[in-house]
Amino acid sequence: MKFTSTILLILLLLGTATSLFSCKKGQSNDVITIHSSEKIVFDSSKKYKEPFRPQFHFSPEKKWMNDPNGMVYYKGVYHLFYQYFPDDIVWGPMHWGHATSTDLIHWTTKKIALFPDKLGMIFSGSAVVDLHNTSGLGTKENPPMIAIFTYHDMEGEKAGKKNYQTQGLAYSLDNGETWLKYSGNPIIENADQKDFRDPKAFWNTETNRWNLVLVAGDHAQFYTSQNLIDWKFESDFGQNLGAHGGVWECPDIFKLKVAGSNEEKWVLLISINPGAPNGGSGTQYFIGDFDGKNFKTSQKEVKWVDYGADNYAGVTYNNTPNGKRIFVGWMSNWLYARNTPTKNWRSAMTLPRELSLIKTNENYVLKSTPVEQFKKQLVTAYSKDLIAIKANQKISFDYPHLNQSEIRFKAVTKNLKLVFSNETKDSLVIDYEAESKIFSIDRRHSGIVNFEKNFGKEIHKTAMLNNNSETMDYQIILDWSSVEIFLNGGIYTFTEQIFPTTPYTQLRIQSDEEQEIKNFTIRKIKGIWKN
Repeated sequence: MKFTSTILLILLLLGTATSLFSCKKGQSNDVITIHSSEKIVFDSSKKYKEPFRPQFHFSPEKKWMNDPNGMVYYKGVYHLFYQYFPDDIVWGPMHWGHATSTDLIHWTTKKIALFPDKLGMIFSGSAVVDLHNTSGLGTKENPPMIAIFTYHDMEGEKAGKKNYQTQGLAYSLDNGETWLKYSGNPIIENADQKDFRDPKAFWNTETNRWNLVLVAGDHAQFYTSQNLIDWKFESDFGQNLGAHGGVWECPDIFKLKVAGSNEEKWVLLISINPGAPNGGSGTQYFIGDFDGKNFKTSQKEVKWVDYGADNYAGVTYNNTPNGKRIFVGWMSNWLYARNTPTKNWRSAMTLPRELSLIKTNENYVLKSTPVEQFKKQLVTAYSKDLIAIKANQKISFDYPHLNQSEIRFKAVTKNLKLVFSNETKDSLVIDYEAESKIFSIDRRHSGIVNFEKNFGKEIHKTAMLNNNSETMDYQIILDWSSVEIFLNGGIYTFTEQIFPTTPYTQLRIQSDEEQEIKNFTIRKIKGIWKN
């Protein structure tokens, strides 16, 4: 039996790989080749194979998409609505697009749910299932699905009016397939707020009332209701707290149990644009207490859901099984969202992530990890229990599916650099400097970067001040135009768009000091689209 055949037989018996690999050793550089019969090929003539088309993230079949909206689970189906313009790949009069999934991974595009009308465009909002028919818009036997959203009156804005944004309601009696606008819209008027939008509604089991939070310029506002139609203003929050580099947007509020304890805290999400740590758009969070009317926090520092450049306007699902808190964000940034180099579609969503809360040294930290269902998409291509790296040694992995892969390993908390590259000399560099605790992502030479000056302008650096562990757990997920990084179980997360001219085919790992890497795996990620 040939040597390579023996290796393959052993791997199959161990269940550790589906691809053949071989190793070439040099004095300072080991090259491990993971063979595969396929390669990633961009193909503009095929739907969902176009250059940069995500293979396992949701993206619209065609045209423009931004914020996730109306995320609700009902009767075994996850509904994802989203800001959508069906006539162009740049932002225009907003509709609500619609997609559904039974597992948060595979998606079916549905017909447009909500269209603009005489009151305005359909901006961001939320959806709930009115199980007890408190609204009277359905029946107890057939409870309505309720969408509450922002009307944006463009003509009013052009005329100089301040109150050009109000809140409207629509309802569905067939599980989100078709929608009717409420005849009494708007349900929340606007006296004089310039930015008054993005309502997130939910049923508060502690008060037995509906709650709603929206944003008004530089702060959040809380409302209560008994029927989802008549809303009472309760309180303001945040004028002098958190980041205020730009307007507040897309709020969300929910309760989480603190891991390892019986303590529960409320989490308030607020997106902001501009003002994020790596420029432009980002989402901050506050940990505190909420009595159904007032949110209070003792938090002083600004905390971020994601430290990358491309996770914005993220909110969570209502009515999820087992009370899991599932988050989805828009994988883009308003600095360059309108100019990214795609042709007949634009934008994608992040992987759905489960949120959890931990407490370390009296400090609350929001964690996020890919939902459990994502694991079913993974097929192991290479694994090794221990990789010992000598000082200044380089270990390279040649693999044609790097742009559709998950890389996982645990490393000693020392200097470590990873470089993803291709035959056209594009390179994405991920680097950790142990002494300064600086984690950086360098996409300046990652592929096409000149479509907008802010995209490849600088290295994105984050001080990981909470990282006191002796080891670092890396989970790196690459799609055709994105990288998502989860460190130490999602205590730190980073989401970045990338546009390599050809797919990455080599991963180089190096350190200027001796380093040990344990439980190293490269897994191919199965695509979700039927072409």
